[in-house]
Amino acid sequence: MAPEIGPTHWAFLIFVIAVVVAMILRRGVVLLAALGTFVIAMIFTGGDLVSSLQKLFGSFMEAGTGLFDIMLVIAMMVGMLKTMESMGSDYLMVAPIKKLLQNPTSAFFILGVIMYVCALFFWPTPATALVGVILVPVAVKAGMPAMAAAMTVNILGHGMALSGDMVLQGAPAITSGAADVPIEGVLSSGAILSITAGVVAIIVAFFMVRKELAEGKGAEESALVEAQPRESYSGGARLIAIAVPVVFIVLVVFMAATGIRGGAATGLLGGTAAFFIIIGSLISHSHGALERAGEYIREGLMFSIKIFAVVIPIAGFFYLGAPGPAEAILGEGAPGLLFDLGEAFAAAIPVTDIPVAFGVMIMGVITGLDGSGFSGLPLVGSMARALGGPLGIEVSTLAALGQVGSVFSGGGTLTAWAFGLVATAGVAGVSPLELARKNFIPVACGLFVATILAIIMM
Repeated sequence: MAPEIGPTHWAFLIFVIAVVVAMILRRGVVLLAALGTFVIAMIFTGGDLVSSLQKLFGSFMEAGTGLFDIMLVIAMMVGMLKTMESMGSDYLMVAPIKKLLQNPTSAFFILGVIMYVCALFFWPTPATALVGVILVPVAVKAGMPAMAAAMTVNILGHGMALSGDMVLQGAPAITSGAADVPIEGVLSSGAILSITAGVVAIIVAFFMVRKELAEGKGAEESALVEAQPRESYSGGARLIAIAVPVVFIVLVVFMAATGIRGGAATGLLGGTAAFFIIIGSLISHSHGALERAGEYIREGLMFSIKIFAVVIPIAGFFYLGAPGPAEAILGEGAPGLLFDLGEAFAAAIPVTDIPVAFGVMIMGVITGLDGSGFSGLPLVGSMARALGGPLGIEVSTLAALGQVGSVFSGGGTLTAWAFGLVATAGVAGVSPLELARKNFIPVACGLFVATILAIIMM
């Protein structure tokens, strides 16, 4: 039996449509999300202004509380990378890989894999600076076209790594929260679908640029300057350069072997990064360590807050779509607005898993058009629950599919205004618009194959 649809449901639907339209037009949606939450609170409370204002703030609190551990672990990772940068350990950590980038064809894949691994641990944008500044000029000097270098870094970093986000788990945390499912399901499905989309995309991209790679004319067309090592490095800098990758690889193996997931994994990674900030500050600055450690943590937090500040109000609005979070925000008896709408839609117009899967993927790509990739996750997570639940479809897989579409689009490989794509284009010295255009066919192929696989998995 379909649930009864009331004024709060219609108000929610109107604002969801408004948010989607704004995203298509590449406009901000924070104001719409906050206004939507306030209007729904007013309707639910019967026009109680004081209570509605409290519930608006409560939606920010609910979303912010749920996301803070992810914000903090990203901040610690970025702070750790800043600490390494101060002593030159970041250069020492990746410099040995330069020897592998002597052949343009093999360098195309090796550069992408290095970016993928770094993006999993350090977040794609800091990893772009690390890999791009140090390794991209080396690959170009070996004959790889700068555009080919930008494509492999972008697709495997801001696409495959960020859309699965298997280590830091920021994207799965938002998606699973909106879908009201355990994070483990979104993590496992997201890993499979993101890797599938990324592998297909990078193979297609390789065939698109293979002629240029074979000609090896990259060095002739580029003005990139190869990063130079320092005159000397301290023993502590060398120790940190070795310890960081070794420790984090051991941690990943340990978490996989012991089944540590979710918040426990976040705490372990974040605590380890914080420990390296402490040790690195002491090694690098000695008497100034007390002040510099605080600066590194502040830089990390500023980076993290810049990413998640706009996500919190949007997540707070879409949390109203699920029964549990809706009750936490609006109070006892609050309906899961989007879930109810999904059940009513499924009862009125019977659909199957195929159109639903493609619909969620397309919606994910559309929501990514705002250029962040993360602001659309609350919507695709809620949609997956609303449409998948009544149809008996595996909600975790459907939510992960929307996550992959949203992040690949806006995280970003398809939107020239996305910070990730702009950063990649910047370090490679290519046009962001041209990079987005070059990425389109490979990424579209990857997302199509991922959608087909998701349908099989469901």
